[in-house]
Amino acid sequence: MSLSFTPDPDRPLAALAPKRRRVLVTGAAGNIGSYFCEHAHRRYDLRLMVMGNEKRIEQIRPFGEVVTADLSNLDRLKELCRGIDTVLHLAANADPSTVWNDLLQNNIVGTYNVMVAAKAAGCRRVIYASSIHAVSGYPADVQVKTSEAVNPGDLYGVSKCFGEALGRYMAEREALSVIAVRIGAFGPPEHVAKEGGHAMLDMFVSQRDLHQMFEKCIDVENLRWAVFHAVSNNRFKRLDITDARELIGYQPQDDAAQINPNLRALHFLDYHHTASQRDKWQKSGLREQL
Repeated sequence: MSLSFTPDPDRPLAALAPKRRRVLVTGAAGNIGSYFCEHAHRRYDLRLMVMGNEKRIEQIRPFGEVVTADLSNLDRLKELCRGIDTVLHLAANADPSTVWNDLLQNNIVGTYNVMVAAKAAGCRRVIYASSIHAVSGYPADVQVKTSEAVNPGDLYGVSKCFGEALGRYMAEREALSVIAVRIGAFGPPEHVAKEGGHAMLDMFVSQRDLHQMFEKCIDVENLRWAVFHAVSNNRFKRLDITDARELIGYQPQDDAAQINPNLRALHFLDYHHTASQRDKWQKSGLREQL
């Protein structure tokens, strides 16, 4: 069977070693980054990378060293990676309808620069924020496992597949540990509780569950490469989380159907809207070229 992870051959699996590590967070002022900073600053020493014009900069300033950089500036990224143990790479254009030119600069070139900078600076690990969109092309009734081939549903997903492939190359050939985390529909519980919450039924990941995933990916010592799926403990799971449970002890706490009781009565295939179906009303990023 094809494995979605590569262990360190000299150590047993799933050995977590919580330490006060130095962590560089790119995209630190975004929705995911700002939550991580607020809840991780007591556990890690954080360097918070922003572009400089984000609304949440003052909000995150108490949680670490705020620095400005652009993903296109490799030399600056190398400078910011010095002395860092782990890079949590969240910065990207996250709109699934993003057109190619924007994806090329932010999600392709930017991801390459971050991983190269981390390697050049001697970082131990990069945690790469991938997405459910890397596999959203599978039919709605398929639960995707990490060992299955990527199948993007849009160009944004294609850019995430690139990041995963580059991460594996860096891990296997350049000795930089990389863990790719495919993030589902991220948000607070109230996003699921409100009307229309059924759209997140099978791919919801709560703030605290994704935060737990990131901490476990930072702390694990003995994985050279892995892909993990980040969804909560939903009754229906578009992404299989078995690997994350077994290898790093991921124990998600939330369930979309428990947060929104109205979801319990829904028939899964009749009501849920998977990422693979969104292209019916959402541009994929390719349309400008057609």
